[in-house]
Amino acid sequence: MTDDSAFKKQVRARMAETGEKYTVARRMVIAGRDPGQAPVVLRVHLNSYVDLELTTEAGRAYAAADERGRWEMVGRLLADRIEVVGFAEAGVAAGSTIVTDRELRAEAEAAEDAAIRDAVQRGVERAVGVSAVEVDRAVDQLRVGIRAARPILLAGRRGAEADRLRGELEELTGRRVRLDIWQAPDHQEGPGSEGAGRPG
Repeated sequence: MTDDSAFKKQVRARMAETGEKYTVARRMVIAGRDPGQAPVVLRVHLNSYVDLELTTEAGRAYAAADERGRWEMVGRLLADRIEVVGFAEAGVAAGSTIVTDRELRAEAEAAEDAAIRDAVQRGVERAVGVSAVEVDRAVDQLRVGIRAARPILLAGRRGAEADRLRGELEELTGRRVRLDIWQAPDHQEGPGSEGAGRPG
């Protein structure tokens, strides 16, 4: 077994154990081999799309494969095409950049923050008057702070709405969520905080 195949076996074993996607599991295996160095990623910029022609047999194999199998097949097909016709004809852009693990993590967190804000805006009644959504990451949970004109609609008599929203955010992120609901500073109604009154 070559070192490359042993490495891939380690990555797949980690994916099976943790449920991580291939790229995440691969970075973590690299980090484990080289604990003193932060992993880096070579990001290759592609054109808007690349057409990969399949034989009838390959098309059937693609249709029958799971998501991971499909991505692996696409990777092999793209690599084969680059090897045969070169980068320009394969549709791969000339540019590429080195991206650090920290930058990738920051991108992932920014995307998650945007998804959380969108879920709050969609999931809370307009009457609550949400003015800001703040996300803070702790070791064991996400803290989501909501500033609203009428927080009592979430934190008071209708606390069930806060429980429903917390459940949606936990399903979205796969993490435990503490929900804090505060009075927006430009409104004079009494403040309400689910987080202050009871832990999320």
